[in-house]
Amino acid sequence: MSAITPEEITPEEAERHRAKMAKRKAVQDAEVAEKSVEKGLLIVHTGPGKGKSTAAFGLALRTLGRPDEGIGGRVGVVQFIKGAWHSAERDALETFGERVEWHTMGEGFTWETQDLSRDIAAAQRAWAKALELMADERIGLVILDELNIALRYDYLPLDHVVAALSGRRAGLHVVVTGRNAKPALIEAADLVTEMGLVKHHFAAGVKAQKGVEF
Repeated sequence: MSAITPEEITPEEAERHRAKMAKRKAVQDAEVAEKSVEKGLLIVHTGPGKGKSTAAFGLALRTLGRPDEGIGGRVGVVQFIKGAWHSAERDALETFGERVEWHTMGEGFTWETQDLSRDIAAAQRAWAKALELMADERIGLVILDELNIALRYDYLPLDHVVAALSGRRAGLHVVVTGRNAKPALIEAADLVTEMGLVKHHFAAGVKAQKGVEF
């Protein structure tokens, strides 16, 4: 079935559509108007699908696009797991200079290091840096990339991490990424998005692509 063209729309159809959209707009406007709380958000991107870190870095760009609104113009990033794999998003965000503070503190995925004590020590160093960035009042958004992986493998005490995130300073947005988010973190979060895996090019033998994976 082909799409309708503007020339095929009758006056009656146009009026019905206008009335329908007017009602919908009224509902939307009323819903927006009743929201009055303004706060820093704890955001979790989890699930098996691709796009968790990508979404977080999209929020970084949005923050950087508002440099004159309070603490909203600076971003801190801590990567808990990713190590040797160089990412183009880091290069792009670092063109903003001192407005972005980026720390890659992982040493690779667990199957790469094959050293439990080393993985735990790396996660602890990354968490110490995360606390430092969260305390920096110049920063409006902190991205804790793959923190969920560190929590999944018990590299960090879950209760301590959730308490620190829940007690973050007012106005600070924090984004946590990685598969298998712990239920306690999901409960503490303000916004949780689960990326579902429908189809992935890796399954068809397509290797990681520049500009897509790195």
